[in-house]
Amino acid sequence: MTELKMCTVCASNQNRSMEAHKVLKEAGFDVESYGTGSAVRLPGPAYDKPNIYAFGTPYDDIYNELSAQDERLYTANGLLTMLDRNRKIKTAPERWVEHKNVFDVVFTCEERCFEAVCDDLMDRGEKLQRPVHVINVDIRDNHEDSVIGAQGILKLARSLADSKDLDAQIMGIMDSWQEQHPKLPLMHAVGYF
Repeated sequence: MTELKMCTVCASNQNRSMEAHKVLKEAGFDVESYGTGSAVRLPGPAYDKPNIYAFGTPYDDIYNELSAQDERLYTANGLLTMLDRNRKIKTAPERWVEHKNVFDVVFTCEERCFEAVCDDLMDRGEKLQRPVHVINVDIRDNHEDSVIGAQGILKLARSLADSKDLDAQIMGIMDSWQEQHPKLPLMHAVGYF
């Protein structure tokens, strides 16, 4: 098995990227997670009243604030459970554009995040001349689909890590994976750090 440095990315570094982060971490992968949005947006008491936080706001603080606001609502909609999971993994949501790390594989969870990561990699330039495989696994942003998507990402991560030559084998690995997961559309690009 190849030691690959992996990353998971969604818009707010809350649901999809954190579920995948948890699953990959539990499986022993070296993984980090980020969000591509301008702020962390979580459902609020009404559709047009989201809870908005700056990246870097600790999950504990968000949990405590929402619990104090309306514990019944945020327990019923799963936010407190999600935040509790997140705070056991890392301190706070982080923004993709602010990180300085290098990864072998970046898993994004929706097309706009995939595009944001690819654009950011181009903006950074290719200073290290180190390739990174950016793979989008399109996952709807809800608890059930994030769990299914994270398991799919884990299976793909294991296949990538088991490859003898990732660059030469990745297309075949993704084709095989896609046949087994037709409801999780894939996109792939190679970027550079």
